Amino acid sequence: MVGCASDPAPSEQLRLTEQAVIQARSVGASEQTPELVLAEQRLMAAITAMKRKHYLAARRLAEKAELDARLAEARVLNDKSQQELSELSRRIARLREQLGDLQ
Repeated sequence: MVGCASDPAPSEQLRLTEQAVIQARSVGASEQTPELVLAEQRLMAAITAMKRKHYLAARRLAEKAELDARLAEARVLNDKSQQELSELSRRIARLREQLGDLQ
């Protein structure tokens, strides 16, 4: 218990984690994004640990939650990029067909 009491409260880490979750949601992550669900679960566990003054556990959970939220954001952005790439590929193929018809 003495070791736990000497750890500082991870208030800043919790703030960063909350921002990461908000950012992930803002790019389109939702309850359908497993990494976001995990991030939110870990964030809630971190908040609970913080209230119980288990600061080391709270910090670790918040750090993991932040990473999960950032992964959720990256996956959503990657999926959007892949969709855009597919659409551009279809447009290029259509243009090539039209150019072939002109010759």
